[in-house]
Amino acid sequence: MTLSRRDIIKGAAAVSAGSFFPAMAMAADPDPFAPRPGPWRSFEVTTHIEIEGRQGPTRAWVPLPAFAAAGWIRPLGDSWQAPGAKAVKRRVGPYDATMLAIEWPASADRAVVDVTSRVATRDRAVDLGRPGRGATLSAAERHLFTASTPLIPTGGIVKTTAEKITAGATSDLDKARRIYEWVVENTFRDPKTRGCGLGNIEFMLRTGDLGGKCADINALYVGLARASGLPARDLYGIRVAPSRFGYKALGANSSDITGAQHCRAEVWLSAFGWVPVDPADVRKVVLEEPPGHLAMSDAKVEDARRTLFGAWETNWIAFNDAHNVALPGSAEGPVGFLMYPQGQTASGALDCLDAKDFRYQITTREITA
Repeated sequence: MTLSRRDIIKGAAAVSAGSFFPAMAMAADPDPFAPRPGPWRSFEVTTHIEIEGRQGPTRAWVPLPAFAAAGWIRPLGDSWQAPGAKAVKRRVGPYDATMLAIEWPASADRAVVDVTSRVATRDRAVDLGRPGRGATLSAAERHLFTASTPLIPTGGIVKTTAEKITAGATSDLDKARRIYEWVVENTFRDPKTRGCGLGNIEFMLRTGDLGGKCADINALYVGLARASGLPARDLYGIRVAPSRFGYKALGANSSDITGAQHCRAEVWLSAFGWVPVDPADVRKVVLEEPPGHLAMSDAKVEDARRTLFGAWETNWIAFNDAHNVALPGSAEGPVGFLMYPQGQTASGALDCLDAKDFRYQITTREITA
């Protein structure tokens, strides 16, 4: 039997947060904000979609968490139910963005799908005071992650801004840190931005309007890093658990994570490999961490600023690192990034940022057995 969205919401509300996040329920006091690799945690994420009032064939695309990195994230598999539909797992584009592509014929009574994914994660931290023996990145990967793209251009004002920021830098670590500090200092989180933003960094720099959300602020970091010759990438994903470090703004504080999408960034440094960075979350702490509108000198902001260059709390899972994603079978153009479910009817694309009109819900639970 397929549950309705209303049934799922009622069920989620009836269960305590402690049962969804048992590890968090046991923590009386938060630890200092210092993520370190430790035990792996496993999460189950379920996306439920119902498309109503449709005419003709209907399509949906659900991002799947296929991104893998040996030290901190392991996909554990996906399953789905889509009665009356054709549902196929697809990988597309140079970044191998992975999604479930679903198509209901006009004759289908309903357009409903449930997709469940399991992922294991653990915190990560790079000791930037202890360079390694040197990491390697293939020529193809280096080209991919330094390339200029429609979403993240690296020429023009992006290039000139990067040159000003990194003038006099003596190493790739120095460049990466200068760019991080510049982005933290000069951007701001704009609560009026829909979803996670658009990531139009050229417009941001040209107009001087450096406000936005994670897809804007972290894309700006990635673009400036690439323009400085540093491979860098956005990772598009979703928060799945509360922060065990006491940050309300940096976790999923409910089993309903429909609006908990978040993208992070990584920069490649020759002595360390991929290094996690997240200037957007520093700005989220400034705006949203209780009581709100914190000063840059606030202890929580300073801790986040120090920590989020080189470390992540991985209460978050990554879907992909893809830009300009062509949705298989879509009558529309590519999407800038694939972090939200996408839908389409004979009338055109559905608004992925309006989960009430394009009816979908994403829920999470931690797996402990």
